[in-house]
Order: sequence, then structure tokens, then C-alpha cells
Amino acid sequence: MLKIIQSAGQTVFSRLDRLFSAVFGDRANPLYHLGALGFYFFWVVAVSGIYLYIFFETSTVAAYQSIERLTHDQWWLGGVMRSLHRYGSDAMVAVMFTHMTREFLFDRMRGPRWYSWFTGVPLIAFVYASGINGYWLVWDRLAQYIAVTTAEWIDWLPFFTEPIARNFLNEAAVSDRFFSLLSFLHIGIPLFLLLAMWIHIQRIAHARTNPPRRLAAGTLAALLVLSLAFPALSQGPANLDTVDARVGLDWFYLPLYPLIDRWGSGTVWALVGGSGLLLMVLPWLPYRKRDPVAVVSLPNCNGCGWCFADCPYSAVTLAPRTDGLPFDHEAVVNPELCIACGICVGSCPTATPFRRLTDLTPGIDLPDRNIRELRERTVAACAGLEGPARVLVYGCRHSAHADQLIAPGVTVLTVPCLAALPPSFIDFVIMRRQADGVLLAGCNRGNCHYRLGTDWTTQRLAGERDPRLRERVPRNRIEVFHGGRGWPDSLPEVLVQFRARLTSLAPLNEKPPHPAAKTPEQQHGAD
Repeated sequence: MLKIIQSAGQTVFSRLDRLFSAVFGDRANPLYHLGALGFYFFWVVAVSGIYLYIFFETSTVAAYQSIERLTHDQWWLGGVMRSLHRYGSDAMVAVMFTHMTREFLFDRMRGPRWYSWFTGVPLIAFVYASGINGYWLVWDRLAQYIAVTTAEWIDWLPFFTEPIARNFLNEAAVSDRFFSLLSFLHIGIPLFLLLAMWIHIQRIAHARTNPPRRLAAGTLAALLVLSLAFPALSQGPANLDTVDARVGLDWFYLPLYPLIDRWGSGTVWALVGGSGLLLMVLPWLPYRKRDPVAVVSLPNCNGCGWCFADCPYSAVTLAPRTDGLPFDHEAVVNPELCIACGICVGSCPTATPFRRLTDLTPGIDLPDRNIRELRERTVAACAGLEGPARVLVYGCRHSAHADQLIAPGVTVLTVPCLAALPPSFIDFVIMRRQADGVLLAGCNRGNCHYRLGTDWTTQRLAGERDPRLRERVPRNRIEVFHGGRGWPDSLPEVLVQFRARLTSLAPLNEKPPHPAAKTPEQQHGAD
């Protein structure tokens, strides 16, 4: 059942990715920067909140009046800042839940990635505590409703000797100290939220906490337009001597309050507690056996650090040399952090199929999907290709269904991630005439299952990141398809066009190098 839900959700999100990329472009697609947008909206709320706090007065009477002066007397700035504060908070809730839903549907919460998921769940509580506390500070009729309902909800718990709701029996029960406490909490809770956000990304290498400038400017402009078109307004001063039958709710922050009225405090506590517990244990439901982690072969590791630089989850570190070889460092894999994506293998300069004089064992490798096996599979798959425009497809196992492309003259090999494929394999296939062209089918840009695979692959092919694809390899014999599981209809069309292009190209004239000749990659590994 879980796989069915996730598969359907992946298709929906992949199609949304396709739509949003068509509208905003790959670089500014908001679905590719949900985590960074969460940080961005936090700072929007923080900056606007600081401005509001400068003019806010902490007393039972002056609190409402100071907010009204900001809203109406300073409508050109104070009113905009108040609305920006409100809509920025709503936007943070929206991206938080979208981000969590996306990670769940794409199953990016298992293995070592449990940490980011597990530490992300408490962020929900911090965000809601901060937002609901902010509504109290306005001290209008909505704040009155929230205060009374929250107090009654908390009183259900058997932790307090005196009911909190007594503090809201009438107007005389609320003191100025109450607003001083609310102000203190509204400063303290966001600080703890920021700390929790920092903890949340600690096991993520190259974590992006800032969205692209174009996306940041566009979202800020959208929030400003929304603030001007629908300014945030108070709902009349609070009066605890009366009870308001109807108030307008912010459904981003206050969806539970009608349920408390209808179902009762105990039922809602059970709903919140059960949901929180389920989210906490979700990475282990159902239990799945982990793939074997990457291993280091010190005789073939020269401590270059490329695997360290490319690992998306900081699972590879560099340590002082321990085997006596004349290198400063050696790669070390932390098995608790390794997710077996193989990106480190794709970055290793010794993971090259051209090595013939020595055993094909790179400096770092996956034991169950090693480079030697990939070379053998590549040679065997290409040996069965016949006819013009022979194509070898390397497909990421988490992206579009590349296995559907198998046909006369086309064969498919699956890799854990496109970035797990060393660029030298493309060189080997094309320049040794194993096939006429290579098609790489990976995740859509910005939605790599292992975060950075599409980025590293693109940079390696462009010669911007080591290990680079050598200049001698004709780029017109390489096709790259980025598309998720919601884009399988596009992949066959790309293959047809690619084969038509290969047919029009002149045959390669370069003679394949002698099997015994050392290549630059081989020489690098021997240095």
C-alpha cells in the first residue's frame, strides 16, 4: 500500500515539476528549493517581526492599539510589514509541509537520512508554537478565542495543579505581565526554531539555505502584492467579558481549533500525539535492509579528496595516511552516514574501465555494485548491439523507466545514480566503439534522489568538475535526459531523436588505443 501511495505521489510531483519548470525554469522552480525557501521565509518573518516589535507595546490595552496604529497610521510601511509578517509565516508552513510530503513520497527518509527526517518533525511544533503565540500578541477577538481554547486544551493534560483557563475568565484576570511573557516567548521560540533548523541540516553536505536570487525576488514580490491586495487586519479588540460566536481563522496555523470545539481536547491530543509519533517512526516503517556501504581500498587510494568533496551526506572524510604510502591523506567512510549512492565511486579517478594491467579495483567502491562488474556488464551489453545508431543507455534506478527502451540496437544498464558512473565509462564506450552513442537517463534537475547527482553529472560532462569527461569524446554522441517517473513518455522520443542524430554523423576515425597503453586516469591512480 505504501509503495502504491508513493508511486502515485511521485508521478504527481514529477508532473508538477515539469509544469513549474516550464513556467519558472529549472533554476527557479520553487519545488526544487523548498528547504531553502523555508529558511528564506524565516528571515522574511524575522525582519518584519523586528520592525513590528519596535512599535509594539506590551500591555493589555496598548497591545491592540499599537498594532492598529501600525496597520492604519503607517499603512505604507507598518501595515505592509504586518501583512508581510503574516503571509511570510503562512508561506513557511506551506513549504514546510510540501517539503515533508515530497521527501516522504520519494522515500528520502530511510537509512542514514532518518536523521534529517527525525529532526525535521520537531520543527512543526516550533513553527506552530511561534505562529500561534504571535496571534495572541494582537489581542483582538481572534486572539481571545485562541487564548481561551488553547488554555482549555492544555488544561486537559494532568500536568497543572491550577487550570490555565482561569487566567481568561474576565478582563480583570489578564495583566500586563501576561503580554511581557508572550513577547518573551515570541522572541525565544523562533530562536529555538532557528537552532533546530541548523541541527536539521547537519548531516547534509552542501546544504542550500538560500534560494536562487530570482526565486527569492519573485516570492518576495508575490508576498508584497498579497500584502497590498489583502492586508492583514485585526478583528476588533478582545473582551473577555463577552464571547464571540464567529471569528476569521488563519487555516495555515489554526486548523485544529475548530476540531477542539467539535471533538474535544482529548481527541485532538490523541490526533496530534499519534500523528507526531507516526511521523517520528516513519523512516523505519516498514523495515528495509540497507544496501552495503562504500568501502575504501587503500592501495588504490591516493587521498585526492574528490570523493570527500562530492558525497551528498558527509559520509566520506579525509584522515592522515595509515598504510605508509607516500600520500598525505586517505578516504574514510562512516557507515552510519553512507547511503550507498555510489557518487563517491563516480568521482574516483581510479574507477576507470581503461585499467587493464592491474585488477580493476578503485580507491572507493560499492561491494555489491562494483566498477569491475559495471565494466563487464558494459562490454557484454554492447557486444549484443547490431545495426546503425547503436545506443547504450545508462539509467538511474530512481528516475524514468529506462528499461522500457530496450530494443534492437539499444541496450540499458542501471546504475544507482548517474553520478555513480565515472565519465571515463562514456569515454570507453564511445572511443572504443562499443556503441555509437551513450544516453544518460537520470532524475529531473533539482529533484535528484541523492540530492547532488544531476548537478555533479552535468558539471563533469561540461568539464567543470573532476573527474572531467575528456575533450576527445565527441559531445554530439552523448545525450542526457533529466526526467522523473512522471516523464516516461518523453524518454522514448528523446531516444528516437538521438538515434536519428547518430545516423547522420560521420563514423569515428580515431583508432582505439592499445589495451596495454596507460591512460591519464590510470597514470593518475599510479601517482
